[in-house]
Amino acid sequence: MERSEELTAKKNRYLQLIEEIFLSAYKPGADEVEFHRADIERCAQALDIALPKNIGDVIYSFRYRRPLPESVTRRAPKGKQWTIVSAGRSHYKFVAQHVVSFAPNPALAETRIPDATPGVIALYALNDEQALLAKLRYNRLIDVFTRITCYSLQSHLRTTVAGVGQVETDEVYIGLDKSGAHYAVPVQAKGSKDKLSVVQIQQDLAMCANKFPKLICRPVGAQFMADDLIVLFEFQDTNDGIRIASEKHYKLVSSEQFDPQDLERYRLVPAED
Repeated sequence: MERSEELTAKKNRYLQLIEEIFLSAYKPGADEVEFHRADIERCAQALDIALPKNIGDVIYSFRYRRPLPESVTRRAPKGKQWTIVSAGRSHYKFVAQHVVSFAPNPALAETRIPDATPGVIALYALNDEQALLAKLRYNRLIDVFTRITCYSLQSHLRTTVAGVGQVETDEVYIGLDKSGAHYAVPVQAKGSKDKLSVVQIQQDLAMCANKFPKLICRPVGAQFMADDLIVLFEFQDTNDGIRIASEKHYKLVSSEQFDPQDLERYRLVPAED
């Protein structure tokens, strides 16, 4: 079977499984639909289709990479959309949440920054996420964006949070401001083809509350918009759910590409508090 045919078959199998999991447990008018990891095996048997080698990828795919099938989305209450959240170890829920998108604002101005990423790192980064995390680190973009001094504590932190289950944060920074306050800055990084998820930000907030209860949590999302154009979001947990508190676009350029006129323009922009 050709590679493209294999990918198509995999996608169709995932769609069948997630649809069967949802419809077998859904009750009209429900805001939540619970299921367990073992339900994937049950549904594969019921549908008489081969069980995926990586069972967890079925759930991960629809949480972070792919839209749910129309047979699922049309059953969401008006003005809401289904998201899959962790509810404990191997335990998940479809939850109807208000529609919100974390897409970059194309009308936002770019801030040009001399690229300090070592060439050898850029050369050997294995994927978009690794490349993005490296560029954030070497160019101190988290410091620039949050206006606090930040230190990388750990990459790809995996931990278990009570009531949530296992969560993974791409990178955790610890920050310090001029008044001496301490911050936990969890960062989720996405390539240009992936999307930031409400679920991931909620899990980062839960992780901070559990692991760093005395620190101020400032969750951040990072994404490539194009080559060397990075969008950073800071999120807030509001009464209406997770919302974007601030957004900035940073264009990494070589020293030869940096225009002195940019410096003059930035001098005229009032500094934020």
